[in-house]
Amino acid sequence: MTSTTNSLFLQALHGQRMARPPVWFMRQAGRTDPEYNRLKAESGMRLDSLFRHPEMAARISLLPRRLGVDAIILFQDILTPLTPMGAPFRFAPGPVLDRPLRSEADLASLHTYDVAEELPFVPHTFALLHEELQGALPVLGFAGAPLTLAAFIAEGKSFGTEAPGLRALMVENPQALHRLLDKLTTLTTHYLELQRLSGAAAVQLFESAAFLLERHEYWEFALPYQRRILDAFSGRVPTIVFARDWPYLADYAEAGADVVSLPSSIDIREARAALGPGCVLQGNLDNQLVADGPPERIREAVRECVEAGERQGHIMNLNHGLLRHTPFEHIQMIVEEVHAAAREAE
Repeated sequence: MTSTTNSLFLQALHGQRMARPPVWFMRQAGRTDPEYNRLKAESGMRLDSLFRHPEMAARISLLPRRLGVDAIILFQDILTPLTPMGAPFRFAPGPVLDRPLRSEADLASLHTYDVAEELPFVPHTFALLHEELQGALPVLGFAGAPLTLAAFIAEGKSFGTEAPGLRALMVENPQALHRLLDKLTTLTTHYLELQRLSGAAAVQLFESAAFLLERHEYWEFALPYQRRILDAFSGRVPTIVFARDWPYLADYAEAGADVVSLPSSIDIREARAALGPGCVLQGNLDNQLVADGPPERIREAVRECVEAGERQGHIMNLNHGLLRHTPFEHIQMIVEEVHAAAREAE
């Protein structure tokens, strides 16, 4: 883990008491930032090309620094590792495959590979970030969890409230799905290891498809593969588990991550009571409120979140990524409100 002069994030990871929690946002580098939209338009590059251009990816990753966030997250997509595997997603503007991959033959054709050889732009981007930051802020890495990646592969695009291709695999050919999940687990472990070796201060595993599942499906198709990945990094780099809108606290604990990222439906105090005082929590401001709410209600929710986290073992974030239509001034306001908590604690 690369050393950093901003110790708030590391203090939170170790459960230490702080004047305020560290703050960062899922999807903080990207579509809600007018400066990002300007850079993207001027570059004339497609989103997947930006991910593979280390100088541009580093520049975009660093944009939230001016907000006063306490961590920078690598500008990539959870689908980045899938193209060399044989599932080449392009962004038009959302992610699409030429066709969904659902047949046994299609899934068998997907393969693992040498991530350092095929994804050299990832460590290159990390190197540029560390060179620019000089330890001023920690840099976070991340990956999609296997079941979530499988959902994109089976749908051939982003999924909404349903994923019929994935559900067909779970019901009609679960063994083929398990074989795919096994490959994706190996690939994701190698991909996160590449990020760890590149100096990631922590890594987050995104189970963005969690909300599509029944609990027994989560235990069969999601949780065992999350656990394999997170176990591989135990004691080597701090890990964060995120499962979109998943309501079962016990399942977060089963995953084995160092940090649990909470949905807005689970109260921070409730989570701490259930998971124990030593559990580090992240979240859980409602991204819909951040996008659409009146400023005073957002400020009030931020204060409630900070107080619930008790300024110990808590990382301020959202329940999910920033929504596209979120006003940039709302994001600025949240950071200002979190920083104000430190002044109030003096």
